[in-house]
Amino acid sequence: MLQLSSDFVQQMISLLGEEEYNNFLQAIQEERITSIRTNPHKINTSCSDLEQVPWSRNGYYLSERPIFTMDPLFHAGCYYAQEASSMFVEQAILQHWDKLDSSEPLFLDLCAAPGGKSTLLSTLLNGKGWLVCNEVMKSRIGVLDENITKWGVPNVTITNNDPKELGQLDGLFDLILIDAPCSGEGMFRKDDKAIEDWSIDNVKLCSERQKRIVADVFPALKEGGLLIYSTCTYNAEEDEKNVQWIADHLGANILEIQTDEKWNISSSGIGYHFFPHKTKGEGFYLAILQKTADEETIRIKSPKQMPLATKAIVESCKNWLTATDNIYLMEKDKVVVYPSDWADTILFLKQNLHVIHNGLTLGTVKGKDMVPDTTLALSWLLNADEFSTYNCSWEEAIQYLKKVNLTLDGVEKGFVLFSFKGASLGFGKNIGNRCNNLYPSEWHIRMESSHDKYSEIL
Repeated sequence: MLQLSSDFVQQMISLLGEEEYNNFLQAIQEERITSIRTNPHKINTSCSDLEQVPWSRNGYYLSERPIFTMDPLFHAGCYYAQEASSMFVEQAILQHWDKLDSSEPLFLDLCAAPGGKSTLLSTLLNGKGWLVCNEVMKSRIGVLDENITKWGVPNVTITNNDPKELGQLDGLFDLILIDAPCSGEGMFRKDDKAIEDWSIDNVKLCSERQKRIVADVFPALKEGGLLIYSTCTYNAEEDEKNVQWIADHLGANILEIQTDEKWNISSSGIGYHFFPHKTKGEGFYLAILQKTADEETIRIKSPKQMPLATKAIVESCKNWLTATDNIYLMEKDKVVVYPSDWADTILFLKQNLHVIHNGLTLGTVKGKDMVPDTTLALSWLLNADEFSTYNCSWEEAIQYLKKVNLTLDGVEKGFVLFSFKGASLGFGKNIGNRCNNLYPSEWHIRMESSHDKYSEIL
């Protein structure tokens, strides 16, 4: 039996009524629901045997929670384990896409780690426009970078900045998503610490912090741009009251999202609630607003000089990509590629923000060699025909992901692309008696592996 604060119980009874609260209480004591969202750039097989998340084109429920670490397709970025309710971001954006000022918009995910909503935004952009994924907490940057890289997103910048620093980029973004740090009421089913930490005072503290975060970054949203505000809470202090405050004090209109009655999504008229006794998912709240306040747009200046890669380097690697209209730059010994149309914006971001990851890293120059990067292996833009490919068994894939050097019989010397069920995992360099494993050390599987732990999800 969950030990809930009496203040929380009273809050939920006031919100739902006593009979419905009992249904809610029963629901949050049941086993948590597992769902995934597939990557359409990497998965083209049918998932008809899985139950679809009704508000998501690529979202599916699983009948039980597998050990994701044992599935090579998980490491290949073929799917992301994401809570079903938060996939509703897709509906909010698609239903108001026509309000965006550009066919190739610039998106900002302000509180991006671990990357679930960022990977969703990148899927909606579908390789067009640009996505900035920001995470304030430096300790969470690594997991964000890993998840974005594995998803294969080529049109992305990852930053580590305070919202106020981003807010200085007046009118730059077409859309800003703020999944605000909150009191975590919707996480009670899967996080005992969220229950322990909850209090009325913490709710008030979170509410004030959320308003400060939105106010700090709001100038960076262009006039007419879209703001998505979400939390994993139920209370009005952090949800409806904050959204109304944004509309009244910062200048925005609250927009409607059409929902199917069968989805059982609740709305008080300001935003949309997911309650676990009604919808198949965890607790979640989302609202979408359109900025009405006047906003000047910052001028993006072209850099006077760009550290371009030499023609010889470009010639050695340009065929590694399916995209052609690119600029190839040197960042120390690494070759990084940007779409030509976005180069000025990307370099402007680099000049004004603390950038962790920019564009697509093709490889590292080592003497006369160009060593292909794992980012390339996992990218949507990889031209796999340029590399010898080794199709792994499950056992070999796991050994590769553990960063073991494998012996490849009948494979030519040189760089080898490791693959599992048609999905790229990373590179190795075959030197004959062994293949040196180029998988990133910080990503390698550490848990003990056995085939009986593996569930074939896709």
